[in-house]
Amino acid sequence: MAAATRVLQKGIKPSLVVILGATGTGKSKLAIEIGKRLNGEIISADSMQVYKGLDIITNKVTEEEQAQCHHHMISFVDPLVSGYTVVDFRNKALSLIEDMHHRKKLPVIVGGTNYYIESILWKVLIDTGQGSDTEPEKGGGADSRAGLEKLGGPELHRRLKEVDPDMAAILHPHDSRKIARSLQVYMDTGVPHSRLLEEQRGQDGGDCLGGPLRFQDPCIFWLNGKTNVLDERLDKRVDQMLSLGLIDELKDFHLRFNEKMIKESSQNYQHGIFQSIGFKEFHEYLTTSENISQEERDKLMNKGIESLKQVTRRYARKQNKWVRNRFLKRPASNVPPVYGLDVTDVTNWETTVLTPALEILDCLQKGEQPSAQPIKAEGVESRNKRSHHMCDLCEKVIIGDLEWTAHQKSKNHLYQVRKKRKSEQATDLDTKHAKHQNDCDKQVPAL
Repeated sequence: MAAATRVLQKGIKPSLVVILGATGTGKSKLAIEIGKRLNGEIISADSMQVYKGLDIITNKVTEEEQAQCHHHMISFVDPLVSGYTVVDFRNKALSLIEDMHHRKKLPVIVGGTNYYIESILWKVLIDTGQGSDTEPEKGGGADSRAGLEKLGGPELHRRLKEVDPDMAAILHPHDSRKIARSLQVYMDTGVPHSRLLEEQRGQDGGDCLGGPLRFQDPCIFWLNGKTNVLDERLDKRVDQMLSLGLIDELKDFHLRFNEKMIKESSQNYQHGIFQSIGFKEFHEYLTTSENISQEERDKLMNKGIESLKQVTRRYARKQNKWVRNRFLKRPASNVPPVYGLDVTDVTNWETTVLTPALEILDCLQKGEQPSAQPIKAEGVESRNKRSHHMCDLCEKVIIGDLEWTAHQKSKNHLYQVRKKRKSEQATDLDTKHAKHQNDCDKQVPAL
């Protein structure tokens, strides 16, 4: 039987399949094919697809695709909810995985939000038992954090220093979301967030990034390809979104949920579905006056389109960087193997992606070693210490040794260095000139 048509026996070995990869690499396509052939069900790990609405811009699988294989965690949170968190996702996903294992189904985790996936694989989060609700009118821990965030970064940072100085030292004073989260952990548990994290990392199998691996023998695929090819593919995907009605979708969503918030000055593109790539990029276009010319309106729309393409390409690079740093360079022995699949040539997709994936899963199910070798772990670099640095020249707080090194090489910092040097040189010249003038004055006899 050909590898592409194999059907594995019912069971939960491997314990689950995880499909990593940048946006536009065909993760959902592979997940559906694996799910259909291997008696699996799919859990979407996408922080924007959990919300109802914006189906095109968040690139949700279609109803036809969902009909091919049962999908979970898509379009079930009200778009006005701003406090749905990775903890909420993890709790629901783990419950679904447990149920699938009970029913002898293979869980297939797929999505572009890598920290969602990481929260399933490793014990890396602190659960206070105060998860947020998924209805906008209800209260809960998320509302408490939202209230805290309104206090602003400096005030939050001051409060955190009082109860958890170790955590305050590694969080940027302006990162109100993370600071509010740490304060909320302390308020809910009475224990400093930093101490809980340290206890988690100290568990058997833990490392400096978090606690131990949660499931034995997961199978992880990383879909990747040549950057220039993927960039071109992403640009074409944006064009396809436009042909599917992207602009109308954005206008409708703006009128229903966003316009009133803007009028009330309560709009925040840093929370919930409103932070979705593709929505905030069209802010100028969506909020422009009805009195402007069609030419100006078209310019704003084209500006949004170009911005969307640029941000999407940048996000894809960020996703791949996360995979390298959190999987291939993870400094621990509890890192499962990652199998690379080349998606550069989509015309040869079944040969280069589907067939190898099914062959690997077939071997793992039988307890055999796949012929395909996992990606060799990259040299584990010394972990980035989240030290506190203050750049007096730029008047900036920098958290992290790597970030500090990068800042010192940045154009803005080097500009400030040159500016200071010129200022110091000018001061020295003024001082020398004044001294010379004073010496000359002393040599001239008084009249």
